Amino acid sequence: MNTRFFAFATLIALALGATSATAATRARVATDDSGNQVKIDGNMVLVEPDIELYLLTAGGLTEPRKEWSDAARRLYPAEVHAQLQGKSVVLVPDYDIPDGLDPTSQLGQIIRLNQAVAVSISQYSVPGSVLATKKDAKGKPRMDWSLGPGVSALREQTGADYALFTYVRDSYASGGRTALRVFGLLMGAAMGTGLDIGGGVQLGVATVVDLRTGQVVWYNLLANQSGDLRDQKGAAKTVQQMLQKLPVK
Repeated sequence: MNTRFFAFATLIALALGATSATAATRARVATDDSGNQVKIDGNMVLVEPDIELYLLTAGGLTEPRKEWSDAARRLYPAEVHAQLQGKSVVLVPDYDIPDGLDPTSQLGQIIRLNQAVAVSISQYSVPGSVLATKKDAKGKPRMDWSLGPGVSALREQTGADYALFTYVRDSYASGGRTALRVFGLLMGAAMGTGLDIGGGVQLGVATVVDLRTGQVVWYNLLANQSGDLRDQKGAAKTVQQMLQKLPVK
């Protein structure tokens, strides 16, 4: 995921007001011409999730942790399959993005375009910034985004009717950062300022795209200060939150 996406997701997370005790989500489902929410009515492929985990140092810097990221990349897909088992949607074999995929290739462009569209949905789903073209006849926000017919290339590769894209950035406070945060909270309480030196945060965005039409049928943004993708229990909770309001039975 590019820097622009992560920076914007951070701003949205702040707007959502996630707390250390709860996760904030913003899930949206597309509607048909009659205003009814669409349902996923075919099989679906999980595109290799874009997941990176970091250590948040006492100085506020983020250090990539390969072993954590590798664990999350195994646990997350397994939990998606487990939680969608028995639902109305059938998952076909996951699509692993080829190493060194040319970003200018058709598949590379699809992946980059989905990132850009996810950013746009995030930006223009915030109250007060909804585009006029994304409102219904009553002036209410509507889910109306598309990647265009070019996504058929991914359907040809996978045989799926829908694709589930996922982006997650997760950071965990080091011992020094945690101690510094506790100190800040105590000092803030003593001074009456409410000072809080931020800890780690989990940010995620997921979309489901209809590969027959290019329509984005579902989107969710997750901001969580207590999520953990490093073990199975934490991954199960994160997937449950990420898949909220997914239009399947």
